[in-house]
Amino acid sequence: MTAPLFPGRARRSVAALGAVSAGLLLLSACDKPTPLATVTVGSSSVSAESECRADGGDNGKDLSMDKVQECLTGRKDAKTIEYGRGDTLRLGVEPEVVEDGKKWQAVLDGQPITEPSANTYRSFAGADVFATGGQGEAPQSKMLSFVQVGEDGKPLAVWSFKLKLKK
Repeated sequence: MTAPLFPGRARRSVAALGAVSAGLLLLSACDKPTPLATVTVGSSSVSAESECRADGGDNGKDLSMDKVQECLTGRKDAKTIEYGRGDTLRLGVEPEVVEDGKKWQAVLDGQPITEPSANTYRSFAGADVFATGGQGEAPQSKMLSFVQVGEDGKPLAVWSFKLKLKK
């Protein structure tokens, strides 16, 4: 009968060390996640990472206007949240979005609804984002986007969400 090369405790320690090393190796190979933007209506919230960034993010390059328009209008997979007329709409971004002189602004169906801001949170009590001003039937959904801009006002990233009219 042969004796084991490592006693049971040593084997478990080596296995645990190997698992930790493999986990760290996998984590170091991953891209750093982008900051989140969040839309809250009542007690429901949805958050998303930016899917449109200037050349992968923090390299100081801005998005082309064509790319911004595509990001604002062409997001079919945007996260959805229901919104009822008169609900309070809350918008928020992580602090990283407004670091180093950067700002963000909210855009509804391609039209800015806020000025660029360095605050991480905005709230709109009782806003009716589906109002048509008497111009026919209200749409059933609208695209709400957050656009991050640099100190020069040029776009750096876009987060998109779909507001769905609550029935």
